[in-house]
Amino acid sequence: MSTDYGLPLPRWWMRLGSILLVVILVLPALVVVPISFSSGSIIAFPLPGFSWHWYGEAAASPAWRDALLSSLRVGAASTLIATVIGTAAALGIDRLQGRTRAIVLLATLLPLVIPIVILALGAYFALATVGLSNSLTGLVIFHAALGLPFVTLSVVASLQGFDRTLWRAAASLGASPITAFRRVMLPIIAPGVAAGAIFAFAMSLDEVVVASFVTAPSQRTLPLQMFSGIKENTGPIVTAVATLLLLLSMTFLLVVEMLRRRSRRLATASEAT
Repeated sequence: MSTDYGLPLPRWWMRLGSILLVVILVLPALVVVPISFSSGSIIAFPLPGFSWHWYGEAAASPAWRDALLSSLRVGAASTLIATVIGTAAALGIDRLQGRTRAIVLLATLLPLVIPIVILALGAYFALATVGLSNSLTGLVIFHAALGLPFVTLSVVASLQGFDRTLWRAAASLGASPITAFRRVMLPIIAPGVAAGAIFAFAMSLDEVVVASFVTAPSQRTLPLQMFSGIKENTGPIVTAVATLLLLLSMTFLLVVEMLRRRSRRLATASEAT
């Protein structure tokens, strides 16, 4: 077997590299799974016994339930804002050409490039200026800003497979731009929009640095509650919650893969017509 560069590359070498990559990326996260079933009162390995106790504790704890509800509210609101603005931004970027397009795309990536601590510090001072510090509203605003690149880039990629003649055909039949977008373009790029929204929601659900700067001590999100639990040594309940989040992340990845395949099918059907 050979690569595109004409260099021989044995198949077993590629498989070994893939296995090593999976082990390095996934194994550290999987370590928490068996610990979450510990019957002991501290985080320890090997396990003293098997128990579902800590999952029940997490479900019954008001602190963990409140943290989950706060994360879901912030994630849903920030994802909605990021999806609407990011989709509109992607439509504008798609119309740009050359250097202007590259500069705007680069600016879109800035929240992913700038160190998160710097963004969090800037968020704290900016929100304090307008009186939104120590509030979930301020957290929603900055989580939307952090999720915006995911939505924009995902929709820009989806637009590459959109046949522009369909838009012109809708306009020639009397459809307004809003109608053409809603009835013609949106159904085709919907998988890209949904994938970007999923990534934005996952980012909000996982983010802890900005949340620690801009929220009040009583307004803990789920990552903040987990971080506090580790510092206070509350036992394997943290690993139980971490395992549930890991399952949720895997579900997100499966959904994104399904959306990617659906987008490919739609693009192929569009080209065929």
